[in-house]
Amino acid sequence: MAAKNGFVSAMDSLPFILKLILCIPALDIVWAIYRLVKGVSTNNVLMIVFGILWIIPGIAIGWLVDLISTILFGRPKFFA
Repeated sequence: MAAKNGFVSAMDSLPFILKLILCIPALDIVWAIYRLVKGVSTNNVLMIVFGILWIIPGIAIGWLVDLISTILFGRPKFFA
């Protein structure tokens, strides 16, 4: 497994409440950027594609998926 970069490590170490706040629709773009950066750092093309696609559709429905997975797993789990 590739080493995590600073942004991914910082996002993973955020407090739970801050992760929940970042799941609201206007701020969910942060999780899209997280997916994109994590995909680039691990050379995972599928994660890069989902990171790019999560930017626009993430505003509509992706935030709800992120919110539910953050509550259940402690961080956005799907495609991340």
